[in-house]
Parts: sequence; structure tokens; C-alpha cells
Amino acid sequence: MSNVSPHLSDLYEDYYQPDPFEDLKRDLAARDSVDQIVRLGGSNLGRTLDVGAGEGAVSTEIDRRGLASEIVAVEISKAGIARILDRKLPSLRSAELFDGYKLPFPDRSFDTAVCAHVIEHVEHERLFLREVARVAKHLYLVAPLEGGARGRVYRGMGHINYYHPMTLINLLETSGFSVAAHDVYPSSTAYERHISGRPIGTAKSLIRKTVRKLFGYKASHMMTYVMVISAAAEQVSGPN
Repeated sequence: MSNVSPHLSDLYEDYYQPDPFEDLKRDLAARDSVDQIVRLGGSNLGRTLDVGAGEGAVSTEIDRRGLASEIVAVEISKAGIARILDRKLPSLRSAELFDGYKLPFPDRSFDTAVCAHVIEHVEHERLFLREVARVAKHLYLVAPLEGGARGRVYRGMGHINYYHPMTLINLLETSGFSVAAHDVYPSSTAYERHISGRPIGTAKSLIRKTVRKLFGYKASHMMTYVMVISAAAEQVSGPN
């Protein structure tokens, strides 16, 4: 199985150093992600695997709301693992390093996997997703829909994959999952204000919400939105 390229491993090793602006940005994005997961039915996640857990913002939000009976986090960055452990989450059972593709768990070990703002960073998406389908019965995936009318991509945040709704749904359906529900949503006003300041952020939020309401999923071809997908894993087996 493939490993993460050295240049990406190096990037993410320093990706999660404490930074007040970035930490609040991740916390706000995690709140948005978990809001949408709950809206799609994820109010009882059971034993949960947070895949690509970063510095633990999503695990923290799941823990805070009492959505999981227990949480296991996996992450490729040692700095990220250290920060997850520092959070001392009551429902966190372990936080473990992994190579980005091989999960160190038996088949169907988890009721739910959560993969929030991760797939856009993954070089070999189907290898990654099939491994998630092996260890978890259900997946909630959250990913940005980018590119749009700008006609260009920005890789400064480590994003190497760009999606529109159908390409993301197709990716899951060809990687061991059956899509049950999905939606496209704008980031929250709080997130937009944090990124752009109160006046501009408020205006951006209003514009995104209005365009989404007027054009539905086609809005993602005009500007950046986020997609949330609920999907059931097919029976995928592999060596443990």
C-alpha cells in the first residue's frame, strides 16, 4: 500500500503548531462540520474513528456534544497527536499515528468514521477510502467544493484535490461506499468573520447563502462551499 509522499509528511509535521488564528479557524470549521453531520443523522455515532484528526478540533466537538460512545483518533503528524492528547477528551480512547493509508484496526472495528476536511489532502483517495470502508460501518465525510468561477486552484493549505458535488459522490461510490444522504452548505457567518473580518465576512456569508438558495448545488461552480456526505460502507476486507 502507498505511503504519504515525504514532502507532504514534512508539511504536516509542522502544520499543527499552536497558532491562535489557525486554532480558532479549525475550531469554527469543526463546529460547522459537526453541525452538518448531526443534521444528516449523526446524533449517535457509537464507537467513532476520527480519520486525519489533525490537532483534534473535530474530536473535541464530537466529545463536547456527547455524540460518540468513544473516540479513536488517527493522524499522520506527531505534532497533531501531541495536541490531541493534550486536550484530555473524556471519550478519547487513543490517538495514534498512521501512515495515511493503513489503519491499524481489524475489519469493521468502528460504528462510524468521520473524515472532515481531509480527503482534499490525500494523494491516493480510493486507497484511503477503501481502507476506511474496511474498518468502519458508516462514514461522514466533509470536504470543500473549490475551483468554481475562479478557474484556478490554490495549494497553499495542502489541498491537492478539488471537487464538485458529483465528483465527490462518484469518488465514494467507487471506493466501497453507498451514499445515503448529502448536502452542500456555506461556512457559518462566524467562520467567515474570523477569516475576513466582521464587515467583509458578514457580506461574504450573506452572498454565499443567497447564491446557494437561488442556484442549489450549482452554486458550488460559482464559489467555494462545503459538502457533507453520509455513506454506508460495503463489506470490504483486507489484511490486518
